[in-house]
Amino acid sequence: MIFNIYRQKTYQLIFLLFSFCLITSCGLYKKANVKDFPINEKEKRQKNVNEGKGISIGKINKGSGTFQFATANEMWRATLDVLDFVPLATADYGGGIISTDWYSESGNLDESLKITVQFLTNDIRVDGLKVNIFKKNCDNNNCVVNKVDSQLNDELKMAILKKATRLKKDQFKKSREGKGKYKEPKG
Repeated sequence: MIFNIYRQKTYQLIFLLFSFCLITSCGLYKKANVKDFPINEKEKRQKNVNEGKGISIGKINKGSGTFQFATANEMWRATLDVLDFVPLATADYGGGIISTDWYSESGNLDESLKITVQFLTNDIRVDGLKVNIFKKNCDNNNCVVNKVDSQLNDELKMAILKKATRLKKDQFKKSREGKGKYKEPKG
């Protein structure tokens, strides 16, 4: 009896090893080729850009995640519309933050502002985003940066929320109009 159990286990083990050999020889593991995976960093970057991975100048965030870059998020699009007068330093959709570059309306580099908008939720709500403004004062290459809590923070937040609400309403109207039309069947 014990001998039969031992023999059965041996056959099972041999079958598993044989099956594993068949599976691995059929291409489960692919051999790496230097032509497919370049060693040079510049070639790797170029290959990733050509395949649509990562960020390039012409294609923003294509293929680097499951995000649809700013097409479905009204808060994101509204923020970009409201801050279109300031050059952007960082726009990270995945991280939920937009940061402008230092900006001075008068061209005076000794005094400039920087705006950051942090998204806390995708919903259009007052507590869904956080607006921070920083002011940089420079005197003889001695710069001091301070966070500014003023009415401008609230004004920017309200402008973004109003714009996002309008975008959401427009999108809703377009989707309702598309559903209400009768389309004649082909054939």
